Amino acid sequence: MPNQPPFTQIGKAIASTGSAHFPRRLHDLIRTQLAIDAIHIRQSRIGPGDSDAPLLCETVLSDPNVALCDPACLHLARRNNGYHYQITVLRAACGDGFSSHERNLLQDLSPLLLPMLERHGDALSPPCAAPPQAAPQSLQARFLERLAQSGLSLSERERQVCLGLLAGRTAPQQAEHLALKVNTVESYLRRAAIKLGISGRHSLMRWMYGCGLPLPGH
Repeated sequence: MPNQPPFTQIGKAIASTGSAHFPRRLHDLIRTQLAIDAIHIRQSRIGPGDSDAPLLCETVLSDPNVALCDPACLHLARRNNGYHYQITVLRAACGDGFSSHERNLLQDLSPLLLPMLERHGDALSPPCAAPPQAAPQSLQARFLERLAQSGLSLSERERQVCLGLLAGRTAPQQAEHLALKVNTVESYLRRAAIKLGISGRHSLMRWMYGCGLPLPGH
């Protein structure tokens, strides 16, 4: 992508999956790339009649005073494991639609945004889909599961640095948290990147949350 979303915004959105803050965090993340007036997120089961009873259906407005009357819309959607996930971005200004460049930009963001929505929906699954005692999977548990799936291993420091970055911490914040120098944190990240076959921080996000996508380097 020509302009990568701010890493901190990505981390905040990812860390909020499964919570009431996620729709707003996703909205704020998208707004770093596109001028929009609202987003709408939706999860529904795939099957006859299921589309009329969505499991998740939320709208976030950039400004509650803006009237969304016949807005311009762009959609992202994916189907996975019997569910349909959709993100819609809306622009209220009459005659001010989305350009081809903006459409392509949103499509470029889809491998990052849609897996986030899927994770959020999974964490909010109704009780019939999971035992009552089941809790949303922690960031650390997700990361370790992803490592196990890929057959890779990292040192304790490499795991700590990767988890901190996935949680939205910057390198200086990581250095302070772990009582390390910034260049030491960056060194651990480079080592982890080599092992994971990724190219940097945003690539780490895609590796972690790109469910259904090929593993980096495959």
